[in-house]
Amino acid sequence: MNQEFLRTQHPSTEQTFTVQLSPTRRGARLARLLTVAHLGAWGLPSESAAHVVAELAANASVHGRVQGRDFQLSLAVSGQTLRIEVTDTRGDSVPPGPGAVKAPEDDHAEHGRGLLIVEALADHWGVVPGPVPRKTVWAEIDLVR
Repeated sequence: MNQEFLRTQHPSTEQTFTVQLSPTRRGARLARLLTVAHLGAWGLPSESAAHVVAELAANASVHGRVQGRDFQLSLAVSGQTLRIEVTDTRGDSVPPGPGAVKAPEDDHAEHGRGLLIVEALADHWGVVPGPVPRKTVWAEIDLVR
């Protein structure tokens, strides 16, 4: 006699994804596309996260670029919070932290607004130095609003 046992399994609210990407415009674009794809597969909204990742990855490829060294994108969902981390290998080039980011003085400047976008879209964000030679810029987005 065959018996099947049914096990009730609750969907996990823990999801993670990590990838190394080249510190180029193409790598930054791929970071955004991978974020949208993974959040979609997890059934989560991606619009704010895609903008945050785009800005952090662009900063890693412009300000955190070291020839021959990749940057790392990490996404982690824990409970109702999405944590985004972008780690690059320019620990000596640390951006201003939350509340210290200033808009460019020139309204026509093409750069200088990325962290303002992160600050506007993320519920929390910050910068963690190290381990040498790295730094990580992270942002958290509450998934329930």
